[in-house]
Amino acid sequence: MTNNPTSPIEAVNAAIQNHNPFINAGIVKEQDIWRKKSPDLPTLNAHASDAVFRAIELVRTSQSSQDKVTSIAITAQQGVGKTHLLSRIRHHLEKEGGALFVYAGGNNYTDLNLVKYQFQQTLADSLSKTGSQLVMQWQEVAAAMANEGRSENSPTPAELVKRFDQAYANSLAKNKNLMNSLQKQIIKNKPNADPYILRAILWTLSETQVPFAIKWLSGEELAEFNADELGLPNPSKTNQDREAEALKNIQQILNLVSYYNPVVICFDEIDVKNNSTDDGLPTESVIANLVKILHDTLENSELGQGVVILTVMLPETWRDKVNSMPGGTPDRISKYTQRKPLELKYVSSDYMVELVTVWLQEYYSSKNLIPPHPLYPFEESKLREYGKVSKPSVREALRWCADNFKIYQEPLPSDPFERFELAFKRENEADIGDYIEDNSLIAEALYFGFDTLKGQTLEGVLIEEITNNIQHKSQNKPRSQDKIFINFKIIGSENAKPVKIGISVIQYSQFTLTAALKRLTDYETFELTRGCLVRSQSKIAQMKENSEAYKLLNELIVEKGGEHVDLIEEQIRPLIAILAVYQKRLHYQLKEDHIFDIIAKNKITLDNLLIREILSNPSGSMPTVDDEEDIQLIDNFLNSSNMSETDDSDELNELFS
Repeated sequence: MTNNPTSPIEAVNAAIQNHNPFINAGIVKEQDIWRKKSPDLPTLNAHASDAVFRAIELVRTSQSSQDKVTSIAITAQQGVGKTHLLSRIRHHLEKEGGALFVYAGGNNYTDLNLVKYQFQQTLADSLSKTGSQLVMQWQEVAAAMANEGRSENSPTPAELVKRFDQAYANSLAKNKNLMNSLQKQIIKNKPNADPYILRAILWTLSETQVPFAIKWLSGEELAEFNADELGLPNPSKTNQDREAEALKNIQQILNLVSYYNPVVICFDEIDVKNNSTDDGLPTESVIANLVKILHDTLENSELGQGVVILTVMLPETWRDKVNSMPGGTPDRISKYTQRKPLELKYVSSDYMVELVTVWLQEYYSSKNLIPPHPLYPFEESKLREYGKVSKPSVREALRWCADNFKIYQEPLPSDPFERFELAFKRENEADIGDYIEDNSLIAEALYFGFDTLKGQTLEGVLIEEITNNIQHKSQNKPRSQDKIFINFKIIGSENAKPVKIGISVIQYSQFTLTAALKRLTDYETFELTRGCLVRSQSKIAQMKENSEAYKLLNELIVEKGGEHVDLIEEQIRPLIAILAVYQKRLHYQLKEDHIFDIIAKNKITLDNLLIREILSNPSGSMPTVDDEEDIQLIDNFLNSSNMSETDDSDELNELFS
């Protein structure tokens, strides 16, 4: 038996030239928690993740009501791996099971005066993510409810979801109601449960009703028709009403959910500087108080398998603020470790080698390549030296890898144009992952594209300045939270009139979408003449489920003359490529003026359709959503299908048989 031969060095080197896996690798975003699993070094900060898993086991097995809710504070400086640790915990639970996972990032709380209501929304949104049984976490709970008291051969959650709508329709055809029967059966064993919350959770088994059930569970109002179909109360409420009721709803949801599985709630980046209450309380104080309230409320609840609350912050936030809060707040935030936060560690020389080995192993495996040695193109001695001398954070270590992930290359062409041409080809063909979901990268590429056009007139607009200095008019200074939601402004003139276009790129987050649209429609506060939302057309249908976001988009387009611009991959990809060339100009031996001259001469940004669409006169029409004719065709097809019906008179037997 022989060892696998290494791949041709030319193929390995070509992969290294085309794709650097370490670029932006140290930045873990909220979508990474739920979607992709980054390479993980399990031994790095294992003391923290192991403590979380032990806490889950404690609350699951303890017979003491006071042990059914516990908490852990986690501290580390920026880039040391706080969110990466939460990602490790989430993906472990997704793969192995053992607990449901709720993630509350600091940017989810856009109005701290409504923190409980917004946490209810976060809870509903997190439980809509896929769990360990390949269905939504809500659906795992609903299936466990429906299967309660049945044999070991009960249908899986996926099977119940697949058959529920047909079984429900068949029950109605017999003048019976499967949902009423399920609710009646389950409520017998849970007399203290809110019957409507229980019913809404069961409705998540329905593939047609699940979005409306989750929307109701998040505290939002439904269309009257949808509420009637689901048999759920639907009174009109203000946000203040929702805030007043949220804690009771959260308690009821967690009581029901935790009966079947422990729940891990993660409050990440509580010290993000994005907001304050009307009383001037900053984010960290408000979230810390929320954790205390949750702890005290849940401790006296019927938590079957328990709740673990994780709160992540900077060391100075714990030391200077949280640890001195009154009313026993620190004890509630760090109960499991007895008021001693878990501190994350920096990368040592040994960890540096292991970290790079893990990343490169996944990188070369994804390329079907076998390198000359596992650390290629790095040298182990240099990795160890960097780890020993610098003692970097995980983010710093991965950034160093990004800067040094290179090989000796053939000399570049002597002509700047040929160098640019070569660089553009490489960057345009490079594998940069799921870039179409990366708000920051897309916004940065658009900013750079418009920056190359300063002084030129395009679509009737003279572009004078591009700025990401987004100022709140009443404060006369930039606020960090506004930069999150309005990426930049295009300042110029059109027909001798001033033009100020605010650009928001929002691809992946419903929370961010609503907050951004609120700012894009507030022309006076942010000194805009036009707001522009850049978002893929395919995601507009999702917005319709969020009534507040859809109303705000309608206000932006129809009432205020703003626009939605479809984000098309073929149009943004060249802009990302020229941005990458500019960022790597030293590597490609290109001067800044060479790059701008070549971009101008070749009209790369001048003729870009995405840039032109942003500057063109808005249509004033809302973007189209699902085509009604297509929906009718699908309905006709489904209604004409010969679907089998059972003669069993018991509608519950039909669901479970």
